[in-house]
Amino acid sequence: MVPRCVVVERPTEYRELIARHGTERQAAFYLAQRGVALDGVLARDRLQGAARTSVLAAVPPHWRRAQVLRQDLDRFLFEPEDIVVVLGQDGLVANVAKYLHGQPVIGLNADADHNEGVLVRHAPADAREIICAVAEGGARVRRHTMVRAAVDDGQTLIALNEVFVGHASHQSARYELFQGEQHERQSSSGLIVSTGTGATGWAASLHRERHSALRLPEADDPRLAYFVREAWPSRATGATLTEGIVDPGSPLRIRCENAEGAVAFGDGIEEDRIALDWGQGVTIDVAPQTLALVV
Repeated sequence: MVPRCVVVERPTEYRELIARHGTERQAAFYLAQRGVALDGVLARDRLQGAARTSVLAAVPPHWRRAQVLRQDLDRFLFEPEDIVVVLGQDGLVANVAKYLHGQPVIGLNADADHNEGVLVRHAPADAREIICAVAEGGARVRRHTMVRAAVDDGQTLIALNEVFVGHASHQSARYELFQGEQHERQSSSGLIVSTGTGATGWAASLHRERHSALRLPEADDPRLAYFVREAWPSRATGATLTEGIVDPGSPLRIRCENAEGAVAFGDGIEEDRIALDWGQGVTIDVAPQTLALVV
C-alpha cells in the first residue's frame, strides 16, 4: 500500500485570535489593550506556515497525505501504515500519542526559539530525509513508555507523560493508596504517576521542588514514578507514601473516598477526564502500547 503521511498541528496563536475576534485589526486592538503587539504573534504564524509548506513539499508526490488539527484527533482514523509528522510543540506529541498503535512519529520543531524540543527534535528542513528514512526502515526509533489508568467500571485512559488523580479543582482529595503490600489513607491535592518522558515535565518540577532523591526513569524505561502533592498528615490520613517507583507487574492502586469532584486525566488535558465516585478503584500501570518516536 502507498504510504500515507499525516501532518499534525495545533492552531497558532494568530489563528486562534482570528477565530475569536474575526479580523486582524480586531485582534491587534485586543492585544494592544493588554500592551502586546501583534507582530510577534504574526511572525510565529508565518514561521509555522513556512514550516508546513516545507513539510508538505517533502512528502513524495505519489504518497497519500492528510492533515489534522489537535482538536480533531479524537475523530481522525489513523491507519497502521501511517507515518505521523508532528509539527509544533513537545506537548503536541503527547496529544497524538494515545491515538496511535506503533506508527512512527517524527517531531518537527518549527520554532526552536520558543519550543524546548525534547520530543520535536528535528528541523522542518530535514523532513524529506527523515520521512524517506522511516519509509525505508533506516530511521532510528526510540520506544517511549506510556501510562494507563484503568477504572474498575471498565473506563481507561492512556497518557505519554503522566496521569493525574485528584479533585477536579485541585482542592483536597481523599483516597486510599495501595503500593504492593503498603497502603495509606491520604488527603492531598492529588497525585501524578509519570513515565520517563513525563520526568522532564510536571514530575521534574515536583522532583526538584521537594529535593527528592528518587531516581526518575528514562523515556524507554518500563517503570513509572509517582508523587503525591501536599499530603496532609492527620489522625485519619498519613503522609508516608508520597513518592516512589512503580515497577512492571506491580501497579499503583487508588480507591476514591470523594463523594463528588474526583477525576483522573492524562497529559494535563482536563477536558478528557474520567469522573470518579466514592469507592471506585483506579489501577495505574504501564500501558500496553508505546510511542515510536524517530530520533
